[in-house]
Amino acid sequence: MQPPRALWVTFPLGRPLGNPGDAAFQLDVIAAALDLLNRSEGPVLEDYPHDAPPIEAQSAVTCPVSFAKDTGDNGSWKTRLGREFSQLKPWYELSYRRRGGRTLVGISDQPPEQNIRVLAEQLDDGVLPTDITWLKRAVEDIKAYYTEAMTAQPGDYDSDALQAQFWQETSFGAAVIALYHQFQNSNDDQLKLIARILAPRGAVGAATGPEGEKTQ
Repeated sequence: MQPPRALWVTFPLGRPLGNPGDAAFQLDVIAAALDLLNRSEGPVLEDYPHDAPPIEAQSAVTCPVSFAKDTGDNGSWKTRLGREFSQLKPWYELSYRRRGGRTLVGISDQPPEQNIRVLAEQLDDGVLPTDITWLKRAVEDIKAYYTEAMTAQPGDYDSDALQAQFWQETSFGAAVIALYHQFQNSNDDQLKLIARILAPRGAVGAATGPEGEKTQ
């Protein structure tokens, strides 16, 4: 879109100012955005330095799939992601039927099975994806697939808890964060910007490595 002034925030889709009802926080976000108008030159893309305060969950997220904890010896990305995707597939299909055929999956030209296989092969080969449009659509498609599968059971799901489970417990969440670090550690400033479209800052900060240590 190339706006002349943009403030990058880490809030969930649909909450551009943070949590509903938090007037003080929302006003601070607006003030930070308006402050960009004082810059004499552009374009300006600046990070908002704060994450939205967590909302206390009213009900726990119960995922029908128990994600195996990564111990660092589970084989290649292709093996790990393939196994995880196969476990989720029947739950996604159940969710699809319960939603009457409605789904957020489908913005990519290729099916999630193919996209996750290509991403896994690139990670195993240490190859940085070059088709950024494909990468963004593939990641969003697979994230939607996972989310719909994870909510296949009846009940209410807290969005923050669901996102925490996705980023901290699934192999695909770990794979996206691995891609994030590859782009972030590049010497190319343009490639560093791509990291922002892959994972929110809060997810990267909360991610854990094979031994349980926090990754930075």
